[in-house]
Amino acid sequence: MYKIPIYQPSLFGNEKKYVNDCLDSNWISSKGKYVSLFEREFAKYVNVKHATGVCNGTMALHLALLAVGIGCGDEVIVPTLTYIASVNAIAYTGATPIFVDSLSDTWQINPQEIRRNITNRTKAILVVHLYGHPCEMSVIKEVADEYKLFLIEDCAEAIGSKYKNQHVGTFGDVATFSFYGNKTITTGEGGMLITNDQSIFELALHFNRQGLAKYREYWHDVVGYNYRMTNICAAIGLAQIEKINEILPKKRHIAELYNKCLKDTKLKVHPEIGNVFHSYWMVSILIPEANQRDKLREYLAEAGIETRPVFYPVHTMPMYSQRYERHRVAEDIGRRGINLPSYPDLKDEEIEYICEVLKKFDLNLDHDQT
Repeated sequence: MYKIPIYQPSLFGNEKKYVNDCLDSNWISSKGKYVSLFEREFAKYVNVKHATGVCNGTMALHLALLAVGIGCGDEVIVPTLTYIASVNAIAYTGATPIFVDSLSDTWQINPQEIRRNITNRTKAILVVHLYGHPCEMSVIKEVADEYKLFLIEDCAEAIGSKYKNQHVGTFGDVATFSFYGNKTITTGEGGMLITNDQSIFELALHFNRQGLAKYREYWHDVVGYNYRMTNICAAIGLAQIEKINEILPKKRHIAELYNKCLKDTKLKVHPEIGNVFHSYWMVSILIPEANQRDKLREYLAEAGIETRPVFYPVHTMPMYSQRYERHRVAEDIGRRGINLPSYPDLKDEEIEYICEVLKKFDLNLDHDQT
């Protein structure tokens, strides 16, 4: 058991009250009132017209891709530096993921690489606001519009993140969020699909209701799915969204304290760059050399501090490595990156302790290299 875990949810609002209301009323499936309440409050928060809750973020991505007509023979451009779900959802549709590299400063998808990888089979760009830092949405949207491509935003790690004072998820045709237990707000398991496009929204709902025809009971006109969110999950989500404006400042404070404590070391905290609001789902660092990462993680574990590696680039994984590719920036970040404990209720003294342990290892690095 770690003394300081990598993440744990903050459940100190109305979560228990709302869940008990579900149990007392017997409305525990997707038909209860909390589903629509959560959807409404979430849409209001990010300033979007339509939102529908689903069982997890991966299924939200699948529905988003289906709703814009992605299928066999299509290509979808996606960053290789992302969680596997972003790419798996593309594979579910039969389309081909086309991997592109990252920017070395923000770690986000490289807009120029997007442009270079567009072909006559490209149908969509799927961007990922990795670890809470927004992508360069003005440039990416310009490319999408120029080539008449669908733009999908994976905001699984980026609730509250803003680009030029506008919430991520509101730049593209459709966007998705995740509410897994380690996300900034959680429903345990859960996700959300949002859009301002009425047609996309209706198609997503249609696919998510087993393809049930609108005007004929128990008649299904497409192969559909059941990715619905339960009333209990939505009850937790409603309580969480009520606290979002308390949680985000805590996350920012954690990142600021890490930055302050580590500024004179060789460890580089993932920065906030440009006219953006970085929600810092995870505070991540880069270490000087890739061969030091596992040693540092072991050193932290011995001190009771849980960490995890930054995501491995997806193009390096067996099922997606059929063609030889090099994406040097993503590969470098994937080899040198570490996620530090980042949960909202992390105490200042715990961060200071983590930084002291990191500094001791940093001193050891200096000693080893002399």
